Amino acid sequence: MDKREKLLAAALKLFVEFGFHDTPTSKIAKEAGIASGTLFYFFPTKDELVKALYIDIKSRLNEHISETIKDEKSLQVIMKGYYSATLHWALKHKTEFRFIEQFNSSPYLKQIAEEEIQKYIKPIMALLEKGVKDKIIKPMDVDLIFTLICGHTFSVNQYLVANEFSKPKQDMVINDTFELLWDMIT
Repeated sequence: MDKREKLLAAALKLFVEFGFHDTPTSKIAKEAGIASGTLFYFFPTKDELVKALYIDIKSRLNEHISETIKDEKSLQVIMKGYYSATLHWALKHKTEFRFIEQFNSSPYLKQIAEEEIQKYIKPIMALLEKGVKDKIIKPMDVDLIFTLICGHTFSVNQYLVANEFSKPKQDMVINDTFELLWDMIT
């Protein structure tokens, strides 16, 4: 692991444990075993570190989702792929997903460049728009549909984490809750 990766890993651990404001950069550098000056070489401010960590995690999650759905054609299968890939990734990467939850509820989200956010949102929004146009998805505002899907996904993740089910039970919950979601939007 290079120094930048060590800093991101230390920041992830500490931000999730203590929050953004209660985690000083000195503590991050110490956790990473790196001098504070080196931290500021890679990330001039703590805000830049928080945003870089978010982009790093979102990129890895999106790579996982893209790989999962790359050969799928039907809207329902693609949407189920997005949903189940996100939840399976979240269960495997609990700390990272918890960070995404924190970040999405923080003022930092508004500091991310719009084109960066669109890189992650645009593909699913296009799918939803096509689903509405093709009369597969109910004729509703796609921003609202996207919000419902995100809220549903985060809530189901919290349920799965809180209950520590076996893998087959997790899969059953993911499948069943996708069916509920699909029934809601179609």
